[in-house]
Amino acid sequence: MPNKILRQAKIKEIVSTQVVSSQEDLLEKLRAEGFEVTQATLSRDLHEMNIIRIPHGDGYKYILHQAENSQAIAQIIGMEIVNVLHNEHMIVVKTMPGRAQGVAVYFDRLSDSHILGTVAGDDTIFVVPDTVKNIPQIVERIREIMVR
Repeated sequence: MPNKILRQAKIKEIVSTQVVSSQEDLLEKLRAEGFEVTQATLSRDLHEMNIIRIPHGDGYKYILHQAENSQAIAQIIGMEIVNVLHNEHMIVVKTMPGRAQGVAVYFDRLSDSHILGTVAGDDTIFVVPDTVKNIPQIVERIREIMVR
């Protein structure tokens, strides 16, 4: 466990002080610091640490998702959502290409969202509601994020 604590502290330091555009980039930076880590472990660390990838310049960068960043992040997420569709059982969110996973992580971390979980591909997210009765409320919340 101490390795995990040290590794996550280093991840936080790197993401907070440098522009890191991809997991591969972060893996290289960690290895340069002496941390041998797999992509799967890094992915779990990023999820646990609430680190998300947002557009930056002509590419992307990782940031710590903190309360003070939440309004700016919501605006970015809103720009990445193209459409929201639903039926009696499921909600489908269409995003810009390559952005579904980042948007899904944002949805998974919304408080009081009535979302049990998400499954994301490249540009499509399946949103699983806690109950079908809450689908209209979830859809409305996603549409509010879209117009920010």
